[in-house]
Amino acid sequence: MDGSRNARFQHIEAHRIAGALGAEIAGVDLARDIDDEVLQEIRAALHENLVIFFRDQELTPDRQLAFARRWGEIHLHPFIEGLPEHPEIIEIRKAETDKRNFGGTWHSDQMFAPQPAMGTMLYARQVPEAGGDTMFSNQYLAYETLSDGMRRMLEPLKTVSVGEGGKKYGGKSRREFYADRLTTVKVRDTGDLQTTSAHPLVRTHPETGRKSLYLGSHVQYFEGMTEEESQPLLDFLTRHSTRPEFTCRFAWRTGSLAFWDNRCTQHFAINDYPAGTRLMHRITIRGDTPV
Repeated sequence: MDGSRNARFQHIEAHRIAGALGAEIAGVDLARDIDDEVLQEIRAALHENLVIFFRDQELTPDRQLAFARRWGEIHLHPFIEGLPEHPEIIEIRKAETDKRNFGGTWHSDQMFAPQPAMGTMLYARQVPEAGGDTMFSNQYLAYETLSDGMRRMLEPLKTVSVGEGGKKYGGKSRREFYADRLTTVKVRDTGDLQTTSAHPLVRTHPETGRKSLYLGSHVQYFEGMTEEESQPLLDFLTRHSTRPEFTCRFAWRTGSLAFWDNRCTQHFAINDYPAGTRLMHRITIRGDTPV
């Protein structure tokens, strides 16, 4: 495994996988109870690397949930029902007969919620022989590499993320959009949940204090602008925020777990395994109101 170990960690090893973000964490068995000191180092590794990966973990749904709850309240997906015995966990399955995948756009999870997901924890239960990697992009770098003039222009802007309908979903409701990609799950009625929200385009991380771009495929337009007026700038920011030098790529193996910070990253699930099956268990952790 390439990358350097962060010498200040006493209980874990953090091996960086790319220059921009991402680290594999060694020395931790997530199937066991984790001491507060170890969790503190894992939290520090997450803040430094934005997305962290654990290999060769044997996790039951209960153990995955136990680890997730150490980070905060579990966020139930507004459109997709979880497992019958574990409603906090979404099973994401792409079978050999499925043409489309889940998460196949650059995005940050649940941006259409008033308090989007802070973190996402994805555990691989079955992966194809090859393919099915996930890419991540560092949104601190995306913000910091913009010109001073561009940053000043973007600071006051808010984006509107829409959870139902919208041109980027091909005219389909969000429920139809998910049902088209997750044929083995039940899509829930959102009831009176708020699924359209405006958030700052430039947000400040509540724990690190760093500013980052906050955007993704949920975004439809800028608050106070039309979609047509918004699109050219959104197109530029999408290209800029996912430049190769801002990214890392994670190759899954069965038993791998990824945990990423949605407040300062985007991610993209690559759909390049037409003859394979990919089965993942996903938990999201509730975040705060972006500022």
